[in-house]
Amino acid sequence: MTYLRFIIENARWLAVGFLLTLTSSYGQTYFISIFAGDIRAEFDLSHGSWGAIYSLGTTASAVVMVWAGVLTDHFRVRVLAPIILVGLAVACLSMSVVPNAALLVVVIFLLRFTGQGMTSQIAMVGMARWFQATRGRALSVASLGFALGQAILPLIFVAIMAMIGWRQSWIVAAGLAVVLIPLLLWCLGQERTPQSIASSTSAVGMGGQMWTRGALLKHWLFWMCVPLLLGPPAWGTALFFQQVHLAEVKGWSLVEYVSLYPWLTLTSIAATFLAGMGVDKYGAGRILPLMPLPFLFGFVVISYSAVSAIAGVGLMIVGLGMGMQGTVVGAFWAEHYGTRYIGSIKSAATAVMVFGSAIGPGVSGYLIDWGVPFTTQMLGYALYFGVTSALATVAVLRARSLLPVAA
Repeated sequence: MTYLRFIIENARWLAVGFLLTLTSSYGQTYFISIFAGDIRAEFDLSHGSWGAIYSLGTTASAVVMVWAGVLTDHFRVRVLAPIILVGLAVACLSMSVVPNAALLVVVIFLLRFTGQGMTSQIAMVGMARWFQATRGRALSVASLGFALGQAILPLIFVAIMAMIGWRQSWIVAAGLAVVLIPLLLWCLGQERTPQSIASSTSAVGMGGQMWTRGALLKHWLFWMCVPLLLGPPAWGTALFFQQVHLAEVKGWSLVEYVSLYPWLTLTSIAATFLAGMGVDKYGAGRILPLMPLPFLFGFVVISYSAVSAIAGVGLMIVGLGMGMQGTVVGAFWAEHYGTRYIGSIKSAATAVMVFGSAIGPGVSGYLIDWGVPFTTQMLGYALYFGVTSALATVAVLRARSLLPVAA
């Protein structure tokens, strides 16, 4: 089946995944960070203080995700998604009226939990459960929402912010989240439910078992993959979180730097489709150890870039890793641990990744306050990506013999 035919025949369900991942942007770092300069100025925050607030709110969302993510095992997408989107809209409205730095922690928690956490969780669990033989392609199509949001929303909202101010821009985001609800309900008028509710059609994982989250947390493969899971959200988040600082250090305007994001998106989209085909053909386990390598090389290029065009090349390389991330990681859990409890399993993995995205802003912010520019930090983060790639290689090779023959 060609990609185009696959998309046409499954457009209704793939659109749900795509629209949810796109809308998750309002809780993603690449979106929130474009307001960093105005937020720090309004509340008189240093880089470290703003990073600490962001990390605290994000860590709280990671903790809650451990339990809330299980809801995707018990409620259909058409029931759960509208509730979370209303919560995301409330979070956006809260940001538009937040009065002080203390309450900013609560607002960041709401944005990260409903946006980055639950909206993404619902989308990717839906794809992993609704599709089996074409799971990689389904996840890759849904992941395009991340890529598109990263490419266009910062540019659009930088322009909106210049016209109406940063607080009013969040009201626009809230409205867009609410407008999506009737469209999702229409798409899910015929939800692809047989596979989502029938255990008889669930795919098995290692050893022919239906793994629970408790079993996952006791298994060595999960913990050997945790460093890899932490890397992209931690240091990739830091890259976007510190974009205002990075532009200042390099002597570029924010608009000049943000305008490079579409190049990142081009390679991200290409990597997303290639990863989807690769997962369906070779399995997610074979591709997972390769995922950190584009981050490694991209960070080195951006660190040493003297002009924005070279930084654009670095971002394009990073985009390869970002494009692989959503597809490969999402398929990895279903492939190795089965799909019957994929919601609770993925919630544990998502909590790790959300926690990683809390580490990056805090660590990078305090290092900047201590006189270590982000360009220097990026070289250390590149080394981290290399180590996690090697560790994941050992892990997946060891686990390969445990997989079902079909995988």
